[in-house]
Amino acid sequence: TVQGGALKAGREVISAAFSPDGKSVLSASVDCTAKTWNAQSGELVHTLSGHRRRLRSAAFSPDGALAVTASDDLTAKIWNVGSGECLHTLQG
Repeated sequence: TVQGGALKAGREVISAAFSPDGKSVLSASVDCTAKTWNAQSGELVHTLSGHRRRLRSAAFSPDGALAVTASDDLTAKIWNVGSGECLHTLQG
């Protein structure tokens, strides 16, 4: 939600990034989720769930179609930004 001109992500946000086209924001939180947001309206688009520990970072691919999240659970996950689906889990 938009609160005072800011996206309200819930728990502490570790990182946030704009998509290459500037239309979306990707946030990573200590609650083990990443979220995609409409940058203009502040509306939540998807909650990316599946990590078991806090996230450390999140980033868009150069074309904005994919996102990657990294977690203290020793995994990185690759996500389809349009659907919110986890495509791959990278261990290690």
